Amino acid sequence: MSAPEKFTVLIVDDHPIMRLGIAAIIDAQPDMRICAQAASGEDAVRMFRKHHPDVTLMDLRLPGMSGLAALKAIRQEDGTARCVVLTTYEGDEDIHQALAAGAAGYIIKAMSHETLVEALRRVYAGSRFLPSPVARSLASRTPNSDLSPREREVLSLMVQGRSNKEIGTLLGITEATVKSHVSVILERLGVADRTQAVVAALQRGLEHL
Repeated sequence: MSAPEKFTVLIVDDHPIMRLGIAAIIDAQPDMRICAQAASGEDAVRMFRKHHPDVTLMDLRLPGMSGLAALKAIRQEDGTARCVVLTTYEGDEDIHQALAAGAAGYIIKAMSHETLVEALRRVYAGSRFLPSPVARSLASRTPNSDLSPREREVLSLMVQGRSNKEIGTLLGITEATVKSHVSVILERLGVADRTQAVVAALQRGLEHL
């Protein structure tokens, strides 16, 4: 009797030791195998084109092109691509953005290797996989809290500690316009001041240091 066909996995992570550990877990499974590994977003897109993996396992924090950008590029190229995010980012906005970009699974690196294996199998089978802590974090996301591209730029500069005047100069807009954007940002994030906005942005994954 011949061995069952194994489904293929592309691992994307910039840490060699992490890739080695993940590869060992996957290679120990009877129904899956590694077809390629990538250390950057650009590599991920190239390896996806070359190997057409059944499932892509994607870290979000990568040098150069982010994991989110790579995920979007892969899904634009192949709308049927199955992707699982494996990351340290636990913010509700990180999760929301990854799922919006086309990820079918989202797991945190601190979770067990059994969770990783289950995620790969479920997503390969065509299902979505969100462990309870991830689902809870996503459910806590404030509805209608999306920021416009300009508001994201302003928030990013707020996280860097820039004043309204500095933000205005950098973005080529008036200080009054910056104040207006800041007011909208505070309202959307449900916070009272700039400091709380920065804390919320970092906790939720709207910005990363």
